[in-house]
Amino acid sequence: MDMKSFSGHSHVSAFEKPPVAFPNLGEILVSTGRLSADAVARVTARQRERGIPFGAAAIELGLVTQADVHAALSRQFDYPVLSAGDQGADPELVAAFEPTSPRVEALRKLRSQLVLRRMANPMLRTVAIVGPVRGEGRSWLAANLAVVFSQLGERTLLVDGDLRNPRQQTLFRLPPAGGLASRLAERGDKGGAIQPHSRFDHLSVLQAGIVPPNPQELLARPAFGAQIAVARETFEMTLVDTPADEVGADAQLVAATCGSAIIVARRHASAHKRVAALSAGLRDAGVVVIGGVLLDF
Repeated sequence: MDMKSFSGHSHVSAFEKPPVAFPNLGEILVSTGRLSADAVARVTARQRERGIPFGAAAIELGLVTQADVHAALSRQFDYPVLSAGDQGADPELVAAFEPTSPRVEALRKLRSQLVLRRMANPMLRTVAIVGPVRGEGRSWLAANLAVVFSQLGERTLLVDGDLRNPRQQTLFRLPPAGGLASRLAERGDKGGAIQPHSRFDHLSVLQAGIVPPNPQELLARPAFGAQIAVARETFEMTLVDTPADEVGADAQLVAATCGSAIIVARRHASAHKRVAALSAGLRDAGVVVIGGVLLDF
């Protein structure tokens, strides 16, 4: 399998990244349409007159909002966040729309734990997100965790391995083309290279694609293992969304292929016995159960 075709990234290694010019705030505001090119001179004059930052001067003149400046600063520091109303992603991606919220701080703590454990075991670069029943938040966690990894500057891949009720295409508002199911059915890379998402420079999303009649059989094919093996070599973190364990063996197949898993449960909704049974089943299959996440919203 062609690794370059799978990833969509160039041959430059993580340790040989070419230098990138640090854009100034004015250039970003103009390029995003938040500030006209003609207004830059006015802002610069006010900035010098008052001895304040460019963004503060633009706000003082009423040319941009605080949200505009915050979004531009995020781009300047390579920290992708989205402004309210951005149609490029669903508002459920709180890591992008609400980066200072308590839920996102909790996601960052989870990210830190995964990074620390990955240092000791490089195989933890491919992680399945699993849960016993539907509605526990697996897709939400997989999507938002992928965003916070990309905000760290890591080459991140999110795979929608839920070939029964996929959600990542909706969350990331991707066009209905290609996808994991097509790749597995064709046993190849006819879907083309996986490109970074238009709103997140370091995040690529492989959507599920058309819902197939044989999801479990597709995931059991060697082609899926080959896709995950290449992802492990190409990306610094790969997260795989899965269907609920109650609907079939898909989740355990995906987790066994990835080698590690995080179990998702919801407070006052998930039965302890079902979570324990899923954990035991994964361990019996040789999967490293990294831990569990209890969602309470």
